[in-house]
Amino acid sequence: MNLTLDLQQACDSANLPSEARLTKWLQAALTGHLESAEVSVRIVEASESQELNQQYRGINKPTNILSFPFELPPGVPAEEMNFLLGDLVVCATVVAQEAAQQNKDLQHHWAHMVIHGALHLLGFDHIESVEAEQMEQMEREILAGLDISDPYKGEF
Repeated sequence: MNLTLDLQQACDSANLPSEARLTKWLQAALTGHLESAEVSVRIVEASESQELNQQYRGINKPTNILSFPFELPPGVPAEEMNFLLGDLVVCATVVAQEAAQQNKDLQHHWAHMVIHGALHLLGFDHIESVEAEQMEQMEREILAGLDISDPYKGEF
């Protein structure tokens, strides 16, 4: 899987994952779905996450990750830009808070969120319970391949 990562760090949080780790996690999620892809990952503060979450989802609070699949401009042949997958916006503060609250390793939670977001970019969702179960199982399998334990263990 050939991945081009555009990493934008718009926060000063500690313990952020390296570009190499982000690349590894994205490749793990995308392997078997695409031969090549370009993904932008923007790591942001809570204020930017909240603003985007309000603008695009109508929810006025920061969230762990937002996924924005690439939309082909009208008149542009799909084969010219089919490698552009989309953008992920990750709120470092929310990811760190969730990891602490859930007693999870911070880097493992980052991996889970990035993989979760990448699956959204591929078109997977979790609105319906059947879809949620499928997506969660895919996340478990991808994470297991990275020697990361089941992030849903213990949840009802």
